[in-house]
Amino acid sequence: MNPMFWKKTDNGPEPDPSERTAMMDSANETPAPLETVDKAAEATAEATAEATAPAEPAVNRTHLEGRVIEAISSIFDPEIPVNIYELGLIYDIEITPQADVVIEMTLTSPACPVAGSLPGDVEKAVAAAEGVRAADVRLVWDPPWTPDRMTEGAKLELGFM
Repeated sequence: MNPMFWKKTDNGPEPDPSERTAMMDSANETPAPLETVDKAAEATAEATAEATAPAEPAVNRTHLEGRVIEAISSIFDPEIPVNIYELGLIYDIEITPQADVVIEMTLTSPACPVAGSLPGDVEKAVAAAEGVRAADVRLVWDPPWTPDRMTEGAKLELGFM
């Protein structure tokens, strides 16, 4: 024991009562390290913020798909007076809950003169559509494009009917 907490009496050394109480209190109570207290406070603050934060708005897939189709419909094959959507070059449009858009498309032929630029044009147009976070266009060749993929309006415009 530390001699400074003891005082000399006739019966020998006895602890000073005030020091003895302080020693007992500190022995019975172990304060939490400051680091632990800070982490607990941070966790509580984060949980409160998460609970009170507004939820992200859900993507209205139907509404966003309409905007995506509108953007795609503004792009025309330079050799054919019909937009690429009605031409049937778009095989799939996938919209994630985060408003990312993935498009699978093809071309009328692998030898198409705009094969190097048309997919990039589609990606830029879709990415610029309101509500789209990001766009990715994947060029596919299977199944191959045929005139059967065209809409009735495109077939009429091109004299297929």
